[in-house]
Amino acid sequence: MSFRIVGLAPEPFQPLFDLSDEALREIGALRVVADDPRMPCRVSMAHAEPGEELLLLNYAHQPANTPYRATHAIYVRRLADRAFDAVGTVPEVLASRLIAVRAFDDAHMMIDAEVCEGTAAGELFAKFLENPKASYLQAHYARRGCYAVRVERA
Repeated sequence: MSFRIVGLAPEPFQPLFDLSDEALREIGALRVVADDPRMPCRVSMAHAEPGEELLLLNYAHQPANTPYRATHAIYVRRLADRAFDAVGTVPEVLASRLIAVRAFDDAHMMIDAEVCEGTAAGELFAKFLENPKASYLQAHYARRGCYAVRVERA
């Protein structure tokens, strides 16, 4: 089964970069400068370059009113102006980490879950999407639990 990985749309985040640090703190967000070559942007699905500006903020990745409703911290790069969108490709930000993959049905209920090395993520995505009850998948960075990306059928 072919899969498609879709990063977050940049538009909701772009105005936040114009806020003062105080205004960002009021909404629970922080402006940060990349000091680690592994800070993954959820829009571009690329690591930020050292010295690059990002926002660290809470994101409702599972907003449906179910027991699985959830939010978590994400990074967004200021320079990310287009959402990652690729079929059959696992970006390096996923391939380089331990990934937790969760399958959800049309009612946003979790129906399967597994952890794998990112290098095996494509195989797991395809396996989960073979289940006709699976509507979409979410990948999370397993060690810190942060939301990574949504995965759909291609």
